[in-house]
Amino acid sequence: MANTLEFAKKYVPVLDDCYKHLSNTANMDAGKKVDFTGTNEVKVLITNVDGGMGDYSRINGYPKGDVSATWETLKLTEERAKELNVDRMDNEEMENVFGILTARFMEDYVVPELDAFRFAKYASANGITKATPAILTKDDIIAEIDEAIRQLNADEIPIAGRVLYINSNLQPLLNSALPRSWSSQGSVSTLLTNYNGIPIKYVTPSRFYSEIELNDGSTAWGYKKSENGKNINFMLIYPEAILQVVKFALPKVFTPDENQDKDMWKFQFRIYHDAFVYENKAKGIYLHTATN
Repeated sequence: MANTLEFAKKYVPVLDDCYKHLSNTANMDAGKKVDFTGTNEVKVLITNVDGGMGDYSRINGYPKGDVSATWETLKLTEERAKELNVDRMDNEEMENVFGILTARFMEDYVVPELDAFRFAKYASANGITKATPAILTKDDIIAEIDEAIRQLNADEIPIAGRVLYINSNLQPLLNSALPRSWSSQGSVSTLLTNYNGIPIKYVTPSRFYSEIELNDGSTAWGYKKSENGKNINFMLIYPEAILQVVKFALPKVFTPDENQDKDMWKFQFRIYHDAFVYENKAKGIYLHTATN
């Protein structure tokens, strides 16, 4: 039997691998450097300039303005975990099923919960722009997306870097909303992956709620849509408006020889994380929800 380190490398998925390939929000991690000041705190620099220019006076000189730069301390709130056990004989007889099960756990539960938590956190943040909830059709979906783009333009949010997250249930509407001309090639794709220079990411509906509840594991696992939550139609996000923090995310593996409780392979996973919207950049998020 391989030792713990060899087994972990071969069979147990690393969070980064699953996360980057399966997550809808991993792309917004790029370039975010944070400083941890305590076990549950992160410091971020908040800057503001008060107003624009005024008239120069040949007597009094330059009109005076105010600037501020402060360190804001944000506290991480989410500490989630799970333990899985597989009997030594079951693992051998089923050709290392332990590795398969842990991979399924990461892909089917950890990554979706991270995405759902983050989208809900951004959707419920103060100061973002929220459209009137509506059930979209092929006749109005493009107009609603155009309005989101117009609003971010009006709020002078930089164009470069924006990402359009769309509920995957609406993908057929987009396909039928835009006219296409087909060539005589042997393959055809109607998937819209970019709209006027903005990359599109389709989000599974079960990860796309305006509010969620995290189950504590006593009677139910994972998360669910909250009572007041709504299905999100789409979100237009400028990534510089948000901060995604994962302080600790580490899978631990114990062989049956190391497991003092049972003759089982043991997998433990713990993640300490949170997500925030910068108060002075909240207009970089546009939310459009359904009516329920």
